[in-house]
Amino acid sequence: MDEPLLRTLTPTVIGILVRRGACFATAEDAVQDALIEALRVWPDDPPRDPKGWLVTVAWRKFLDAARADTSRRHREALVGGEPVPGPGEEVDDTLQLYFLCAHPSLTPASAVALTLRAVGGLTTRQIARAYLVPEATMAQRISRAKRTVSSVRFGQPGDVATVLRVLYLVFNEGYSGDVDLAAEAIRLTRRLAARTRHEEVAGLLALMLLHHARRPARTGPGGRLVPLAEQDRGLWDTRLIREGVDVLQAALARDRLGEFQAQAAIAALHADARTAEETDWVQIVEWYDELVRLTGNPVARLNRAVAVGEADGPRAGLAALAELDPSLPRHTAAAAYLRERDGDLATAARLYAEAARSAQNLAERDHLTRQAARLNTGSR
Repeated sequence: MDEPLLRTLTPTVIGILVRRGACFATAEDAVQDALIEALRVWPDDPPRDPKGWLVTVAWRKFLDAARADTSRRHREALVGGEPVPGPGEEVDDTLQLYFLCAHPSLTPASAVALTLRAVGGLTTRQIARAYLVPEATMAQRISRAKRTVSSVRFGQPGDVATVLRVLYLVFNEGYSGDVDLAAEAIRLTRRLAARTRHEEVAGLLALMLLHHARRPARTGPGGRLVPLAEQDRGLWDTRLIREGVDVLQAALARDRLGEFQAQAAIAALHADARTAEETDWVQIVEWYDELVRLTGNPVARLNRAVAVGEADGPRAGLAALAELDPSLPRHTAAAAYLRERDGDLATAARLYAEAARSAQNLAERDHLTRQAARLNTGSR
């Protein structure tokens, strides 16, 4: 196997796919798949024209991915953009694919990454961002997962916990990212809930419904991000909130608490407050304590620090934040918010501007930039 040759040919093949109409990220993924195929095939059957072989296989991989993406978007269109209440249907091919990609031969992290890429339709960059790792690291992880499952039969599906993790990340990308996948994630979670009485399936469904209920109020004119405290709560979907709370209460009654139930409980407390001022931050901190106990997740610790700042004052929040890694996504934005609450406007403005430079999407960057400009000009 001439691996140096493969490395040399990779940029050329990507360029050819881009000229044929593929976007760069999709072309890069297709060529990566072709390279994996080359590593498998070439030792026993080397091609006479390596570049032509790679172009042909990569283009075929691109077309397969494009067809899969078209099918996924068609399924999303069928749900009419908004999830309907009640249980889903008994059978769903997409949900079965989620279980098959969550193969026991893979680690949970690799299974989630592979499923997000192969079935969820997310790019390697989006998956890397969700996992808080460099894009190159995630690309290697997905490549290894593909190599692992290429030689095994898919007769033994993965477990519910791995599928839930995938659905959760798909929903998060649809809720706050570049691709609208939220309704599809809710649809699939409904169907999974109809097939099992797993408490965490119900918890995840409740969490999705409660977050999705607030979606109409999350953005203003021109896609401007509207923080939770400033949202018009009259725009929240009370039907989805009621359903989410009912699903959550039924799950909590089984007394087998999991991370998705804890997150849903936090979302329910936000949804229950008629105004931002009436939010029960003390209870929210208590639920974050449960969530941290269950997961140790650094993002949960970050959110807890902000909640502590609301419940016990900004200096308490800053003290909690100081215990966390400053490189965490949104750490700087949280520090800016708490500094502003504490009256240190100059530091808050500087931190808002710093956070804007590393924001994960355009709407968030614009919001943070406006926050910095507001404090710098002294407008309140």
